[in-house]
Amino acid sequence: MVVATRQKITELELHANSVRQNIIRSLLAAGSGHSAGPLDMADIFTALYFEVLRHDANDPLWEDRDRLLLSCGHIAPVRYAAMAEAGYFPIEELLTLRKFGTRLQGHPERVRLPAVETTSGPLGEGLAQGTGMAVAAKLDRKSWRVYVVTSDAEHQCGLHWEAVMTAGKFRLDNLINIVDRNFIQIDGNTEAVMPLEPLAAKYHSFNWEVFECNGNDIAEFLMTIDRARKVKDRPSVIIAHTVPGKGVSYMEGDYTWHGKPPNKEQADVALRELQAERERIMARA
Repeated sequence: MVVATRQKITELELHANSVRQNIIRSLLAAGSGHSAGPLDMADIFTALYFEVLRHDANDPLWEDRDRLLLSCGHIAPVRYAAMAEAGYFPIEELLTLRKFGTRLQGHPERVRLPAVETTSGPLGEGLAQGTGMAVAAKLDRKSWRVYVVTSDAEHQCGLHWEAVMTAGKFRLDNLINIVDRNFIQIDGNTEAVMPLEPLAAKYHSFNWEVFECNGNDIAEFLMTIDRARKVKDRPSVIIAHTVPGKGVSYMEGDYTWHGKPPNKEQADVALRELQAERERIMARA
């Protein structure tokens, strides 16, 4: 059970703030990459790496670790920043994002960085991969869980719904899908490009337990994932409502930041805003 005291939430909020600042620094150094999604998922990845997952940064391929799959690989900067914050590799390595020969490819690559679990790129594949892992864990009578982070827009892919159907059929209660419901994709609002609603009802119809929460509220997310882990005989989905570009005023809610990095001037503004937020968090403690 996840028990989150006020002190623990403050610690997690500070970690999430560091993750956001390092996302900005890594994107600036790379000169390319995605901004909005990584920033809006910083709270969730912080909660996963610092409170939820069974894992060991010193033994990244530990057999009994929980498996975390990032299906929407384009938001890799948030995973890398959270992993560095958790001790998987030096923070300084984040500045090699997307550089030639780096371990931190634009999309996670399994053979380059231990414990990213899968190579991701084409959208819609992650839940299918996670479903296969969850079936394997059941067959081998393993206690580890599978967590899959998916984007809302990749729900427009047919393969994703084949995985939803399969996971429901096999009642995979060791599988939790976390949906980044930020309502944006590269061409605009998801509901204008290819409507997804009623999203929760669709999962219900495939025999999934459905939860919704504010994905930018760490305490609420932890309570929600605690409920999801208690579900028996069916997989769970958490539809996490997030604000794209969270933490950077000029990016928040703007779909045009889906697939571009800040320049030096924009990065400086973002880092000042994030540092001011860090000071506010510390003042409330």
